[in-house]
Amino acid sequence: MPGRRSPLSALRAVPWRHDLPASLVVFLVALPLCVGVAVASGVPAELGLVTGIVGGLVVGALPGSSLQVSGPAAGLTVLVADAVQRFGPGALGLLVLGTGLLQLAMGALRLGRWFRAISASVVHGMLAGIGLTLLFGQLYALADRRAPSNGPEKIIGLPALLADVLTAAANPSAVALGLGTLLVLIAWKYLPGRLARTVPAPLAAVGLAAAVTAAADLPVARVRVAGLLDVVHPPERDALGALAGAAGLGTVIAFTLIASAETLFSAAAVDRMHHGPRTDYDRELTAQGLGNTVCGLLGALPMTAVIVRSAANVQAGARTKASRFLHGLWLLSFTVLLPGVLGLVPLTALAAVLVHAGAKLVPVRRIVALCRGHWGEALVLGVTAVAIIATDLFEGVLIGIGLAVVKSAWQTSHLQIAVEELVLPTGQPLHRVRLSGNATFLRLPRLLDTLERLPGDRPVELDWSGLRHLDHACTVALASWAAQHRARSTAPLAVEPPLPTVA
Repeated sequence: MPGRRSPLSALRAVPWRHDLPASLVVFLVALPLCVGVAVASGVPAELGLVTGIVGGLVVGALPGSSLQVSGPAAGLTVLVADAVQRFGPGALGLLVLGTGLLQLAMGALRLGRWFRAISASVVHGMLAGIGLTLLFGQLYALADRRAPSNGPEKIIGLPALLADVLTAAANPSAVALGLGTLLVLIAWKYLPGRLARTVPAPLAAVGLAAAVTAAADLPVARVRVAGLLDVVHPPERDALGALAGAAGLGTVIAFTLIASAETLFSAAAVDRMHHGPRTDYDRELTAQGLGNTVCGLLGALPMTAVIVRSAANVQAGARTKASRFLHGLWLLSFTVLLPGVLGLVPLTALAAVLVHAGAKLVPVRRIVALCRGHWGEALVLGVTAVAIIATDLFEGVLIGIGLAVVKSAWQTSHLQIAVEELVLPTGQPLHRVRLSGNATFLRLPRLLDTLERLPGDRPVELDWSGLRHLDHACTVALASWAAQHRARSTAPLAVEPPLPTVA
């Protein structure tokens, strides 16, 4: 057909000198993150790689966003770990499958663009809450200790963890190796020369930790390795009960909302980093849905688009979607040909990578900027983060959205009430009340308090022509007050314009 390129011509059009090296950079960044997210989620390390492979080979080949890279995300670690603990590992595939199907439906209904309507403060609060929960939990793993089950207990237990580290009650080798890995992650970008620009910091840090562990034969826990076929399992029929209850459905909805929001907000950020084609939000949501459907059928982790890998892809010079497809191919080749290398990686090094990733999720600059001039938005951000730490991801986000709606309703219902005391030509004093702005039920107490304080022996003129909006509750209240004032007062009452008739 005219206008359509053959697969061969499309392949020739790929700028290999840009996309091939970019795909290798993304692969090196994704490898330790895929393994680390899986371990922190309480599932075999290979399942994180499976999700990364699907993100590259399936989502990477689909339309939507050209340069955005998908895979297992640190932002879903807390929720996935809770789901595995609550429903069991066998139910994870079914929960992810439900997420994928729901995303496909949302993409078909063209709901992708509506995710941009979510308050930015709620999203940043979500990232801050996820980041802090991840950071607090992985501090225990860094010291080779088991983390408490919920956020408040993790925070309360930090002094005891610090005491164990200082008294060497915790594994000294694990602590030293984890802190060393964290130091490499922080300092890597400050190294001179091309090494820091060529080798990704997570790969360098984990590689050095694995080399030190092998050379010194350190007594630290390492990643347990199995083949891909040993860990890939389709959803179990016995796990259908997980979706039947409110908790299971709530988990699927939480997976869907968080994964979709993180993907589409990441797409907006990536679009600002390059001058290529813009993201089609509905197609990207559909691509993510197909990817999560495949991950669910394989029993793997849920996926999102990940800003760290996406930024690495753009910064490495990628031009087309070929780079993200190839990164999935490299992940598959590595897992099939060199699975034993993963068994050299110490868990404390992966914990350090996730501590670093969790800290980077906390939008410190955004919080400082909001505190300087937008206290309401800063409050929404802070409450969302604290609620996620204190409860869970789904409830925390709902609390944040609810607070954002209340704040917006309060701000948009701003009502000005001006009371003037004038003197009529007859010498009798007159009270003129001017209303402007938006009169809603949220402002009723203040409005009625002002009107009820007016004296009953003086004429009153109520001018509400400056109102942009008068809701039913305020209309009823004003009509009722006017009727009562006329019944009790000996002085006339003028209302301009006349109030509408209410039932």
